[in-house]
Amino acid sequence: MAKEVNKDEQIGFHKGALTTLAKEREEMQKILGIVEQLMKMHIKALKDLGIDLAAQAKQQAGAPKKPGKKLEEEIK
Repeated sequence: MAKEVNKDEQIGFHKGALTTLAKEREEMQKILGIVEQLMKMHIKALKDLGIDLAAQAKQQAGAPKKPGKKLEEEIK
């Protein structure tokens, strides 16, 4: 009988944890939505000011990267 109660307690614990985690995930999705909205507002504001972030990203991607300090030290 004690084993059955223990199993029921474990089942209840895991179900409760999943319910809590599902609610936490919903809240995180809401936060992510707000962050995305704010980022879009800032991107639009920069675009209105004549800043093209897409062009800057392409420019940075095409530029050769400088080796980091650690790599420079290893080369020497």
